[in-house]
Amino acid sequence: MNKKALCILSGGMDSTVCTYLAKKQNYEIIALHFDYEQRTQNKERKCFEQICKALEVKKSYILDVSFIKNIGGSALTDKSINIPKNQLHLSDVPITYVPFRNGIFLSIAGALAEKENCQSIFIGVVEEDSSGYPDCKSAFIQKAQEFINEGTSKQFKVELKTPLIRLNKTQIVALALEEKIPLELTWSCYEDEHEACGECDSCLLRLKGFEKAGFKDKIKYKQLKS
Repeated sequence: MNKKALCILSGGMDSTVCTYLAKKQNYEIIALHFDYEQRTQNKERKCFEQICKALEVKKSYILDVSFIKNIGGSALTDKSINIPKNQLHLSDVPITYVPFRNGIFLSIAGALAEKENCQSIFIGVVEEDSSGYPDCKSAFIQKAQEFINEGTSKQFKVELKTPLIRLNKTQIVALALEEKIPLELTWSCYEDEHEACGECDSCLLRLKGFEKAGFKDKIKYKQLKS
């Protein structure tokens, strides 16, 4: 029997690299994407679909979790809250944090992984360059693995795989380029679906990663036009 991995794939750089690494480890990929009415939902879904096609993923899920927007409390889902620009928040929790998002995602992923009989769940959390998000930390991931296995059937055991958790964006970019992962298919911007703003936390971290790795990002940025 082929080993299967449920890969939480947002369409962003980190989750895409994770999914490619799962493929490299000879897992049969089941891709999982969440729509939660975030500002760049349509772009992220398109990236997810393109990445699945590039990886020849045979089974994928796009789940509507728009109740996350109803919970609120984040600039990613509430357009009345401005996206912070030109400042990196790595020591506190910024307004772009979506309350307990990875906890919600992993709860659903645990149910789907049990149904699909997956041995692993891959999630692209990064502890160092995570903008200070508490649900990207290794201690949280460990507890998430425990509660999934505690709350599912005795015959089912799953391992949460976080191959990028100890890396920074420069190392992730370098790894992706070494593995020939098409980062031009990914999207990181919090604000815009057409041209990346180049100023939000996520854009700044991505740009810093490419710059320090010595490569040019192929996606378009508003603020980087010549």
